[in-house]
This record gives sequence, C-alpha cells and structure tokens, in this order.
Amino acid sequence: MTSTSAATNITWHDGHVTREERTQLLKQKGLTIWFTGLSASGKSTIASALEQHLLHKGVNAYRLDGDNIRFGLNKNLGFSPEDRTENIRRIAEVSKLFADSATVAITSFISPYQADRDSARKLHEDAGIPFIEVFADVPVSVAEERDPKGLYKKARTGEIKEFTGVSAPYEEPEKPEVHIRTDLTSIAEAVQQITSFIEKFQ
Repeated sequence: MTSTSAATNITWHDGHVTREERTQLLKQKGLTIWFTGLSASGKSTIASALEQHLLHKGVNAYRLDGDNIRFGLNKNLGFSPEDRTENIRRIAEVSKLFADSATVAITSFISPYQADRDSARKLHEDAGIPFIEVFADVPVSVAEERDPKGLYKKARTGEIKEFTGVSAPYEEPEKPEVHIRTDLTSIAEAVQQITSFIEKFQ
C-alpha cells in the first residue's frame, strides 16, 4: 500500500439539507448492514438477495461487495494485515456516506479482525447511523466443500498466502445483531431474518 501524508488545510462543509430533512423527503432512513464471514460462507449470495428483496419493497439499497471494491477503490491493496485494515477503513467510510444519504448500505466483506469491525461500528455510531452486523457463520469444513472459486484448494497448496481461515485468522463477531448459520438456513430464510430485524429502523 502506498503511504501518503494526511491532508491539511481542509474544512468540513455542511450542505443545506440535513439528514432529518433528507429522511423525510425520501421517506426512508439510512443504515449499514455489515456482512462478515469466511470466504464461501454465503455473505455475497445473501447480500445480493437482500438487496433485490429490499428494492422490490421500494427500499433504496445498494450492495458493496468485497471483491468488486478491489477492482476499483481498493485495487492498490493486498491482503497483509495492514492492507486488510485499510480495506475495511475505506469501506466503512463509504458505507457511512451511503447510509447518510438515506440508503440502506449492504456491505459484504470477510473483515476478519474484530478491531476493524469495531472501528467501522464506532464510525457509524458516532455519526448517529445504525450499524447492523450480520455474521454469516459456517464451519471451515463446509466452506471448503463449497469453495466456488477454488480458493481454499489454492490456499492449502500454498498458492495463495495469508488466506483467511487457512493461513490467516478470522475473529468471529462477539455480539452480532444477526447470526445466521448459512449451512442450516436457506437464502430466503436468511433474507427474512435480516429484514425482520431492520424493520425497527425504517
């Protein structure tokens, strides 16, 4: 990752539209739904279905996917612990902006470190924006059986270094708002579980 100096001589400029006014005009409150879990845990599959479900209900939602973000915003980041932390820091800021615009931001990132997820949560809480952590929980053995991208196989042979769940750690969430055993729950059931939880914020 390229190191740059922090910006100086900058000033925050508030617009003419408050969050409350935007919420009233759009008839929707913004929030972030943060999916975390191992590769092949089902995060992206459920997140995609959730996005579609919410949009069909008339709720403005947008999905931010871990792989997709690395094609653009985070394409200069690797998978070292430092780069993983910066990856999450950036997407936490982006999801907060989406949520501030009265959008339901749906993020799907492995986000393996508890401290990074805590920082993302605090960023939202300090701004008064709801942050809902969804733990897509699956045993590593099941994730390896699924392995749709063949990544676990490559990690086991050493072709991929620092792979979460094999050669890099995954710290399970301590108190997620929603906990889904994806090997025991259908996609439709998972979407309903999350939708029921976030209704209190809409």
